[in-house]
Amino acid sequence: MSNSSSITHFLLLPFPGTRQLQLLHFWLFLAIYLAALLGNGLIITTIAWDHHLHTPMYFFLLNLALLDLGFISTTVPKSIDNSLRDTRDISYTRCALQVFFFVFLVSAEYFLLTTMSYDRYVAICRPLHYETLLGSRVCVHMAAAVWACGALYGLLHTANTFSLPICQANTLHQFFCEIPQILKLSCSTSYLRELWLIVASVCLVFVCFVLIVVSYVQIFRAVLRIPSQQGRHKAFATCLPHLAVVSLFVNTVIFAYLKPSSISSPSLDVVVSSLYSVMPPAVNPLIYSLRNQELKDAMRKMIPGCCQNQ
Repeated sequence: MSNSSSITHFLLLPFPGTRQLQLLHFWLFLAIYLAALLGNGLIITTIAWDHHLHTPMYFFLLNLALLDLGFISTTVPKSIDNSLRDTRDISYTRCALQVFFFVFLVSAEYFLLTTMSYDRYVAICRPLHYETLLGSRVCVHMAAAVWACGALYGLLHTANTFSLPICQANTLHQFFCEIPQILKLSCSTSYLRELWLIVASVCLVFVCFVLIVVSYVQIFRAVLRIPSQQGRHKAFATCLPHLAVVSLFVNTVIFAYLKPSSISSPSLDVVVSSLYSVMPPAVNPLIYSLRNQELKDAMRKMIPGCCQNQ
């Protein structure tokens, strides 16, 4: 029997297979990580550089890119390092920090996606009140609330999880520190506190999802009433990327946590967890840049300008 005070490190799930497959995992995750850094970094730089993009929509998109950078940097670098060094160790402190930042950034991103759906609803359904309802001060307050709520959420889950006594060894069946895997190591009935917090989290996620769905039902009804085909195309071009990002984020998380236990296996768990912890931050910039003409035009102007300045 052991407890949390005697545990100095955890053992993460290794990438199954030979050393060659571990190195393949290293190069694949490294490529995805660099693509996420490049894509999100380019979006942040472009929005900050181009004054024409200093609008609520792009302000929230900049915050989304920042969250994506933090999100993918929480889990992937450690996984890359473990694959390269052929090890499984993660310290107790680093595991706690990983849980905190993972929950913080995931919840903040979901709250931000809900906020962005409200931004699109006001822009399309109530355009005459857009400046009033979403002024610069309001947007800053909304973004600050998103970050603050995410941080509080992460702190609550982390403090609750790591206050539990651990006496079922120290092996986590995941390539990063994840709360459900840590709860499996607990030998105390006090883990029910965290389960109730998770239930409350699911309810909150459901409320946000309903708000997003209601917003987009109203948006599509308004768009279909636009007489001009060009106007409808522009409205869809600004809304569809956001809807695609929401769908990717929500569907991968739902599949990861609600898939039947009968089909679970270490290899499948690694693939599924990668879908919601690695792929969205890498794919989001691609979705937005491909569908957003203003953003693409600003990038084309910025990149030659940077080359000329050098």
